[in-house]
Amino acid sequence: MDRRSFLTKAAIGGVGAAAATTLAAPAIAQAAPKVTWRLTSSFPKSLDTIYGGAEVLAKRLSEATDGNFTIQVFAAGELVPGLQAADEVTAGNIEACHTVGYYYWGKDPSWAVAAAVPFGLSARGHNAWQYHGGGIDLYNEFLATQNIVALPGGNTGVQMGGWFRKEINTVADMQGLKMRVGGFAGKVMEKLGVVPQQIAGGDIYPALEKGTIDGAEWVGPYDDEKLGFQKVAPYYYYPGWWEGGPTVHFMFNKAAYDGLTPAYQSLLRSLCQGVDADMLQKYDYKNPTAIKSLVANGAQLRPFSPEILEACFVAANEVYAEMEATNPTFAKLWGSIKAFRSEHYTWSQIAEYNYDTFMMTQQNAGKL
Repeated sequence: MDRRSFLTKAAIGGVGAAAATTLAAPAIAQAAPKVTWRLTSSFPKSLDTIYGGAEVLAKRLSEATDGNFTIQVFAAGELVPGLQAADEVTAGNIEACHTVGYYYWGKDPSWAVAAAVPFGLSARGHNAWQYHGGGIDLYNEFLATQNIVALPGGNTGVQMGGWFRKEINTVADMQGLKMRVGGFAGKVMEKLGVVPQQIAGGDIYPALEKGTIDGAEWVGPYDDEKLGFQKVAPYYYYPGWWEGGPTVHFMFNKAAYDGLTPAYQSLLRSLCQGVDADMLQKYDYKNPTAIKSLVANGAQLRPFSPEILEACFVAANEVYAEMEATNPTFAKLWGSIKAFRSEHYTWSQIAEYNYDTFMMTQQNAGKL
């Protein structure tokens, strides 16, 4: 090939490449359409861990799409009260919310199962069930009837058992106790004489301070310290047996979600899973410092007695039997978790449990 022929063909090729580049731009624009959503949270802005999960999703989504897909995040109460977030998504009044399914258990207990139920799975176990045991799909089968698509969007790890104005040593001490407790854990506690109260996070402190309630659970050391519960209810109990691995969900209006391009749907799933992991990592990092700070400022740690835990376990199984007998959707979801729960704890007690137990003895001996 002579030099002139080569240059001529190269020039033609260069023009063709430039033209291809020019033609590709509209296709890219079409693949990343402008989408603007609003999201209402069930949590106050003061909780940078839980409320912050929605902000993290919005930031990463905007960055990944060059600002083409944006979500405006509103705290609880700015658009609607925190406990009505999912209702607004179902109605199509807003495209998304960041909430916990058990807030809506009164409409159907099936709402609660993929969030957290008493004596369920740990955070690791629950995530294993969701992502690899079909849990996400099972939950969305139910939520489709509510015009919602949900994806896990955070986990706190096993929670604390709550703050009380007096010591709770026996099952008898629970009689008549007015307690703020989320989800249908309250249904279990009712069998033991507790009077459950459903109160949004931002309203718990004044209720404790005024004596409207005798006790309240929220999350764990880091978030609880921010809300100042130790000032009005010093007895801090553990573990929160009703929330062994509670999942916060991003819930999307089904029509809005289905209207997204496949690329946007895939991106949303990936980013939600990232936020899901990020929240648990934050709690694992922040709780150790917070628990020491709480104790230094007057919190008195107390374990629930074996008597109380056993009574609650028995009561929970009674409630489950009642619900399984009358609600096929609940039975399907809970049956799936139960089947995996046995396998999970068989494995967990072998390596993980023994390693952690040994390391804890070293910590208690001052060797770490």
